[in-house]
Amino acid sequence: MTDFQVARYSVDIMTEMKKILAGLLVILLSGCASMVVDSVVAPAVDNLQKQTDLELVCEGAPAFLLMIDSLLADDPDRERLLVIAARAYSSYASVLTACDRNSRAVAVSEKARDYGLAVLAKHGLAGVDTLPLDQLSSELAGFSRGDAAALFWGGYGWVSWLQNQEGSPASLADLLKVELIMLKVVELDEACFNGAAHLFLGAYYGARSRMLGGNPEESLSHFDRALALSNRHFLPVQVAFAETYARTVFDRDLYEKLLVEVIDFPLQSRPELSLANQAAKHRARQLLADIDLYF
Repeated sequence: MTDFQVARYSVDIMTEMKKILAGLLVILLSGCASMVVDSVVAPAVDNLQKQTDLELVCEGAPAFLLMIDSLLADDPDRERLLVIAARAYSSYASVLTACDRNSRAVAVSEKARDYGLAVLAKHGLAGVDTLPLDQLSSELAGFSRGDAAALFWGGYGWVSWLQNQEGSPASLADLLKVELIMLKVVELDEACFNGAAHLFLGAYYGARSRMLGGNPEESLSHFDRALALSNRHFLPVQVAFAETYARTVFDRDLYEKLLVEVIDFPLQSRPELSLANQAAKHRARQLLADIDLYF
């Protein structure tokens, strides 16, 4: 391609971008924000999950996140958009970690938490971060299967932040509340998002030895269920299984087997999970390279 063709191509791309942005502006000014959610934001977030280039996502995703923020600034109580925001910010925080931008992931995870708590508030759990455990347990008793997805994404947004708090006392107290929420998700709809509530519980119970309050048996049970529900296609399950349970019980063979399975998995077989699975592959390579540090 000649320099002239490159320049012409760049102009064409910019022209199309201006048309798209102009169209979005018209929609926003007309007050039809739902059209943006249905035709732009939701598909964009779904497409984000299909990306395999982690650096591209790390560089390009903020534009979509800013659009979500702008829409929510205009309508902060829009439940579907709050769920999308919690999901998008949580996913982006995890990818930033894979891109070795941990300091940025901390700030992004704060937004994930805020949106996650807003989702929970919309479902009757306002101020959940300050509720006593017994009151939270009582409130959760009234939830039904239709609430499972909102509970999961609300809790997941919260977890995204907790993972970046390096075990502070406040975060440990919050984890007890997220545990109750994820147990409720499992009770209501354990298959929600590839059994990811089981993944959380497996990691939560498996990250510590029995002496420090862990529960290896519960961890193993939840991981086995997560693998079954995801048909072993949601690779963060295997990575968490290796990084928590297998490492805690000093099972080197299981650790290595799980990580090799992740590395060998063909991304094209589950394109809708490509982003999470690519990040899992990145982490699996790191963990496998460091195997002698743990065993």
